[in-house]
Amino acid sequence: MTPAARVQAAIEILEGLSASRLPADRYIREFFRARRYAGSKDRAAIGGRVYDVFRHRAFCAWRMGSQAPRALAIGALLREGASADDVATLFSGGGYGPAALTDDERARIALVPQEAPLCVKGEYPQFLEPELTRAFGDRLLDEMAAMQARAPVDLRVNTLKAMRDDVLKALGSDGKEAFATRFSPFAIRLPAGTTGLEKTKLFESGAFEFQDEAAQIAVLLCSAKPGMRVLDLAAGAGGKSLALAALMRDQGEIVASDIDPNRLRQLAPRAERAGTSIIATRDPRPGETFDLVIADAPCSGSGTWRRQPENKWRLTPEGLAQLNRIQDELLARAAAYVKPGGRLVYATCSVLPCENKDRIELFRASHPDFAIRNASQIWRESVGSEPPPGTATFFKATPRSTDTDGFFAAVMQNAG
Repeated sequence: MTPAARVQAAIEILEGLSASRLPADRYIREFFRARRYAGSKDRAAIGGRVYDVFRHRAFCAWRMGSQAPRALAIGALLREGASADDVATLFSGGGYGPAALTDDERARIALVPQEAPLCVKGEYPQFLEPELTRAFGDRLLDEMAAMQARAPVDLRVNTLKAMRDDVLKALGSDGKEAFATRFSPFAIRLPAGTTGLEKTKLFESGAFEFQDEAAQIAVLLCSAKPGMRVLDLAAGAGGKSLALAALMRDQGEIVASDIDPNRLRQLAPRAERAGTSIIATRDPRPGETFDLVIADAPCSGSGTWRRQPENKWRLTPEGLAQLNRIQDELLARAAAYVKPGGRLVYATCSVLPCENKDRIELFRASHPDFAIRNASQIWRESVGSEPPPGTATFFKATPRSTDTDGFFAAVMQNAG
């Protein structure tokens, strides 16, 4: 494909994604599945351009005065340093490339950029500025800059099947650049863009699962012990249930529940591969109580913007308010299953206070028997090392502070 044809393909993907709720990576795969003529280098270049637009969409739209996919593609070229002539060459209307530039587009390209507003510098939706300022204060731009980088690939070594040192050696022997992470004693990190790990014998044998280190830290803060009864109330595909089973040495009981049965169907084959037999996929029964309930709530996913930058532009004020209502409902439901003396862990992959601290405060106003346990103290007791940065009363991670996904966890104990 010519450079101009690659730009046109990127525009078509952006147009399709504007009307789709699919994750960008899945949409791109399906786009190329119907276009077998695109070679691997073409697919990589086009996909890279699409993600570059999402990572810098605020600048692209501001620079061109439009959020249309074609304008965003032009803005991305200008951000990369392309000249007006370079853009005109790509947008000439020839071959399979984009149609020729309009007079309005030429005028926007010729404009000398002025000082960009804060939301453009930080690459976030303007309506989130008060909330992000609450979260980060004068660190806002530095934190958001870290959000724009590509995320590494993190693995969780499954201690039911393997040890971290052995997995590190095996990955190294396979030519992979892998190293132990700073905080989780079970985490391994590989560079962003590492592929093919799910096809290795290590993965097929159950030696590891894909899980960001921040999520592993949250699981460690659960302090799960062998013999416990645990409820994973919003289990999704079961990543935390599997991590908990390993911590419990496959002794006890884990009930994994989720409102989406399709996601839960992935857990049974994953559990078999992991070598655990203590996970049951079912809804908790009325009156049933557990030693530990983990509520990993549906959220904005703002902590995962490095991995899915398209999601920040899909979020709306109305959608965020709806998520807050769901989070409140999930917390209230979770509390009913915590036995006296048991623990409730609330977690999100969000950096927004309205999804985290605010939800805990509202919950405790109606559930005064649930006392907050200090996360840094729990870490020292459970792991025996200095807690990760951002760990105090709550666990709060960001790409800049912990070099992980953004994450939040609160541990509460039922004194009733």
